[in-house]
Amino acid sequence: MTDTVSFGYSDVAPEEKTRRVGEVFSNVAARYDLMNDAMSGGMHRLWKDRFVRRVKPRAGEHILDMAGGTGDIAFRMEPSGAAITVADINPEMLAVGVERAQQRGIDGLVWTEANAERLQFPDRFFDAYTIAFGIRNVTDIPAALREAHRVLKRGGRFFCLEFSTTLWPGFADVYDAYSHHLVPKLGKLLANDEDSYRYLIESIRRFPDMATFERMITEAGFVQANAEPLLGGLVAIHSGWKI
Repeated sequence: MTDTVSFGYSDVAPEEKTRRVGEVFSNVAARYDLMNDAMSGGMHRLWKDRFVRRVKPRAGEHILDMAGGTGDIAFRMEPSGAAITVADINPEMLAVGVERAQQRGIDGLVWTEANAERLQFPDRFFDAYTIAFGIRNVTDIPAALREAHRVLKRGGRFFCLEFSTTLWPGFADVYDAYSHHLVPKLGKLLANDEDSYRYLIESIRRFPDMATFERMITEAGFVQANAEPLLGGLVAIHSGWKI
């Protein structure tokens, strides 16, 4: 860990980022779907569907869905019959997920508060580890990747869905204008919270590009690291395997 880490466009002490990110997600938990719709134009639903198809959850598997508090990914995987543990560092996000599960009549998920950098689970326990739109908010990303590797069984698979950097000429400029100028205003209108939405957009800009993050996954011990770009890399599905 360095002396400072990024919090949006600012550099702060690691413990300060952890505290501030916690505040952001406590603020947006009740309006998480609105947040994702604002940031993706509603397309996050399609991306998550595709992500789960790549994960291929199966009956009898144990899957850890990290930073999955509101249940979006877990609800998509639950029909497979896999045993899914939903973990999140933020209790407000977990509370939203538990309430949504009750509304859907889903009672087979395990919900637990956990820090991605210091997981309480034993070595080689899970068949798959998923994290969707959460890794960029982790204070020490390499530590979280190493923990993902630790808790996976041999042959286990790592899948991460995250915003990245689009390579399509012209589209990057359009999305930058939309995200930097319109999304915070939507946050103000929909949730009376412009600052949280501004941070979330800035955190995308500070996240490593696909090649760099792919290298970080490899450095954590995974093999066959791969990045599948969506919308030219605006979003990417990253994957790796533990041997």
